[in-house]
Amino acid sequence: MRVPDDPYRYQEVLVSPMYLAGSDGTGDAGFAPVAHWPHHYLDEGPCQLVVTSPDQRIRIGWFGDDFELWKITAAAEAVSAPRWTATFNHVTPAEIVAGLATALAHDYAQADAYDGNGRFLAEPSLYWADAVQPLTDAGWRREAGERGTVEIVAPDGQAGVLIDNRLSGWDDETVTLWAGPPGWGTRAEAVFTARTPSRLIAATAAVMAESAPVIRERHQINRRMEHLVTLTPVGHIADPQLPRAPTPLDVRRTAVVQAVHRAARTARTAADLRVMAARSRTAGAAQNRSGNYATAAATTPSAISSAPRHSR
Repeated sequence: MRVPDDPYRYQEVLVSPMYLAGSDGTGDAGFAPVAHWPHHYLDEGPCQLVVTSPDQRIRIGWFGDDFELWKITAAAEAVSAPRWTATFNHVTPAEIVAGLATALAHDYAQADAYDGNGRFLAEPSLYWADAVQPLTDAGWRREAGERGTVEIVAPDGQAGVLIDNRLSGWDDETVTLWAGPPGWGTRAEAVFTARTPSRLIAATAAVMAESAPVIRERHQINRRMEHLVTLTPVGHIADPQLPRAPTPLDVRRTAVVQAVHRAARTARTAADLRVMAARSRTAGAAQNRSGNYATAAATTPSAISSAPRHSR
């Protein structure tokens, strides 16, 4: 005889602190800031989706079945080697990834596509504190660590950042944001290579420093994490076969999605105008060429992480 599912299994809850909420199994929140960028769905290889800036200098890859769920890079040109790389593992909340994606979308909108510049390619600050200032401003404290390293830990001791100043190669992984106890299903990690602009690391860290909870379903919370988080039920449990009226939470979430879409359209329009202006300056002999183009956009896939392909 089949045992019925726990009626609370799919109940939506607010999870606090956010950095211990884990992944919800989709990339929706992480891709939301760049929803207006081109989407490239891949049929071969572990990477399932790549969202790129219109000039393809910034790439955000989604590896739905891998340990490193996200890989984000930026390069001076579409065909050149990455200047820096950031990876986020399968436990990292997508809301933290969104902090970096939001900063990248903003920097790209401000950049000139024909000058090859952009703050997303800036050299990192000489001062390690610039990359983690949102954490220190929020009361995270520095702890004693190995010589040549800096470690800053959250007041609850369940999250932190490790800065390794002993490494010198541009491709070395020098900054690691982490949350949760060690373990494949409990430790979230975001790792940045040496040339990652400090402001982008700070933008990611700022999301971790926020106190606002995030929404998850109860079954998405790892059992080993339940004693470390506060779960607050939202809405009510309804029969999944019956339609229900939208709750105030549903209304707020819809408003947020609409706001993101409006912001995306604004950013796209500003960037398009700059590109069109640059083309008009350099294409005097091509008067019959159409200046209209479209940007591909699509919703992101949902993917539940399975067994890891590799581990740290």
